[in-house]
Amino acid sequence: MTDDALPPLPEGHLARPVTPADLDGVFRVHGEAEVADAGVLAIEPEDIAGDWARPSMDLAADTVAVLDPDGVIVASAEVSRGGTHRDAAVHPDARGRGIGPFLVAWSERRATELGARSLGQSLPEGSSGHRFLETRGYGVGHTAWVLTLPDGRSVPERPLPPGYEIATGDTAEREAAAHEVIQVAFCEWEGRERESFEDWAATTVRRPGAQPWQLRVVEHDGTVVGACFTILDSQANGYVHQLAVDTGHRGRGLAQSLLADAFSRARERGAEHSELSTDSRTGALDLYLKVGMEVTQRWVHLVTPLPRG
Repeated sequence: MTDDALPPLPEGHLARPVTPADLDGVFRVHGEAEVADAGVLAIEPEDIAGDWARPSMDLAADTVAVLDPDGVIVASAEVSRGGTHRDAAVHPDARGRGIGPFLVAWSERRATELGARSLGQSLPEGSSGHRFLETRGYGVGHTAWVLTLPDGRSVPERPLPPGYEIATGDTAEREAAAHEVIQVAFCEWEGRERESFEDWAATTVRRPGAQPWQLRVVEHDGTVVGACFTILDSQANGYVHQLAVDTGHRGRGLAQSLLADAFSRARERGAEHSELSTDSRTGALDLYLKVGMEVTQRWVHLVTPLPRG
């Protein structure tokens, strides 16, 4: 892949689309970049594989990998969600060579081709990527926090009101209903667009290694009104990936009940830590602080309007 309209890559480096066979190489880049920038490893190969399995993802057009003269992947980027979101990383050992400007320019161009009016990426606050995007005129769209439940603590259990019950999302009907509750709730956020069931399922209930216990729902008179999907990762973290309650059933303690249930079930399966993330669009931070969780990381979502000048 060569293009005179993009910033040049270092001598001997090549760019090409990602293929499924690149999973290990791309994970290495993003994993080691995350450790360098955030101090922890949270991303897993299954996260990347799930992203690539979404029907809306066209690997040949929506991804790029940069290879060094030895053919080793040292950076990669992808655009998704109609071009509004970018995931990009440069391996710490390959920084300072001018690869970052190439990835950013490539992704801005691809997002524009897809018709996106803006492009954003989430990065650890104060990281080199954060500072670099600021120099290109990106501004903060929202702030996100990673929260952890201190060792030895549990989220206080909250009994469900009469007529409500928690169940495992182990049927196609419950999966579809959970997807609907999550999409309606998440689309209340500014800039968030509806995700198809197939795209959602690829990163949740169809994520590599997913098991039925990970999806839990709250039902009211047989109708799903709340949903929670939990990931038990290789670092022994029980991570609540998504949690949502229908607007007509909020204020009744359903979210806290789902949260306590999710962490408890993850611990039963070997989780040693309990984590989740939330951002400033949701208004949920106070709930998590109230039940005893503590902020351990702060991320910023940096956005630029498109097309660029």
